[in-house]
Amino acid sequence: MAINLVIQFVFVVVVLLNSTFIQVYANYDASLVEKEFNHFIKKYNKPYKEGDTEYDTRLKIFEWNLEHHSKLNSNRTDNISAIYGVTKFSDLTPQEFEERYLSSIKLGNDITEPAALHYPRPWLFTTELSLKDIPLKVDWRKKGVVTPVKNQHACGGCWAFSVVETVETMSAINTGDLRELSIQEVIDCSYGFSSLSGCEGGDTCSALLWMLKSKTPLVTAQLYPLTDHQETCKILSNETRGVRVKNFTCQSLVKDEVYLMKLLASYGPVAVSVDATNWSNYQGGIIQYHCGDRGNNHAVQIVGYDRTGPVPYYIVKNSWGTDFGLDGYVYVRAGDNMCGEFSF
Repeated sequence: MAINLVIQFVFVVVVLLNSTFIQVYANYDASLVEKEFNHFIKKYNKPYKEGDTEYDTRLKIFEWNLEHHSKLNSNRTDNISAIYGVTKFSDLTPQEFEERYLSSIKLGNDITEPAALHYPRPWLFTTELSLKDIPLKVDWRKKGVVTPVKNQHACGGCWAFSVVETVETMSAINTGDLRELSIQEVIDCSYGFSSLSGCEGGDTCSALLWMLKSKTPLVTAQLYPLTDHQETCKILSNETRGVRVKNFTCQSLVKDEVYLMKLLASYGPVAVSVDATNWSNYQGGIIQYHCGDRGNNHAVQIVGYDRTGPVPYYIVKNSWGTDFGLDGYVYVRAGDNMCGEFSF
């Protein structure tokens, strides 16, 4: 059945969850490292063959990453803090990982005053908020309005993933019908608008502004399936099927996480931009250390939070596949000591 729905609000918050590169040194038994590397090759179906130059190069990088994991884990003081270790990215240098999976998230020229764009009033809550005003725990996955984790591969279209996933959720909250919408459509058809450059990068606010100004309906992923690269736009100018965005809010919430939590609890998930420099090593737990000032380089979706334990955290839906992190999710500390600040 065709869908033709207007979404009143899509929420975007730009956040810095910063990480930094740490130089470390450690001594590892070479035979054990190579054994672990061969297990890594088999597990993740890597193309390296023993005796080849590429094998030797990747083995050295793998060993460096083992040393780096050890340093990152040295700050763990409890069993709920983030743990770092071998992931499918452990054969990449930090520079390679950043080039392939991260990109600079910059606001386009059309987005000059995000906090005054495209929604009826600057703030959705008119009274001063405190933590006592919001639930202890929110998880929109349990309400059946969050689509499965996807994999962007080496396409730098994370900005499109996070925005389309948020539109999907808002549509499901409004209609009770959860449908996967076409991320590929946004990557292909918005190219050249403001800062949007397909798999070469973009930003969440410009993506929503394109949806609003072009009035292009988002069709289902079944009609316009995801690839791992940018292609020519396949949407016809007279297309009427799909979901359209009528309004959105794109805000800078400087140290105002209570407002963000209230937004999550009252309206739904939000698309955010983050600094994910050290996320390549993440295996689980709550990220709360290793902060820096690298700036925004990745976009994700926050689908909830949990304040019931000793360390409050956000539930972050990533786009690196379900074989990364916690079935594709990342937990990031919420509160004063979170890695970074709310900023554009």
